[in-house]
Amino acid sequence: MYSFMGGGLFCAMVGNILLVVSMATDYWMQYRLSGSFAHQGLWRYCMSGKCYMQTDSIAYWNATRAFMILSGMSCFAGIIAGILSFAHFSAFERFHRSFAAGIMFFISTLFVLLAMAIYTGVTVNFLGKRFGDWRFSWSYILGWVALLMTFFAGIFYMCAYRMHECRRGGGPTR
Repeated sequence: MYSFMGGGLFCAMVGNILLVVSMATDYWMQYRLSGSFAHQGLWRYCMSGKCYMQTDSIAYWNATRAFMILSGMSCFAGIIAGILSFAHFSAFERFHRSFAAGIMFFISTLFVLLAMAIYTGVTVNFLGKRFGDWRFSWSYILGWVALLMTFFAGIFYMCAYRMHECRRGGGPTR
């Protein structure tokens, strides 16, 4: 049980770090504009060595930002619940912390999936046609890797919960 929780906690911490780095960096998309290379993230865009804030209130950027922030917050809450699940005392006998951590990681996975799907759909259908020479970049890829890490953290914590329930004698009913 503790090995599942340890693996889940490792995946969650790496996933949360990747979420923060992905959100904070400006390399979600790279493209050529007027003969020079440019790149953009969720908060800024950079052209010719100068970076500017994204001041446009475009719905897909706002939605992507919001879902990425919610994902980071729910992953952090899952990490706290995951750390607390190592403690043997429980104030809530009917509510297991490893189960709560697993649910929080799955919620984080859902939020990052929504963010990445929105960004991908708009970029491919709108921006991809606007800029002929473009590509997704490493910040964007880190977002997808963070999705996988939070998903596996949820799987590990659910496995730990199932092992705990089976050992307690309250195994699944058939």
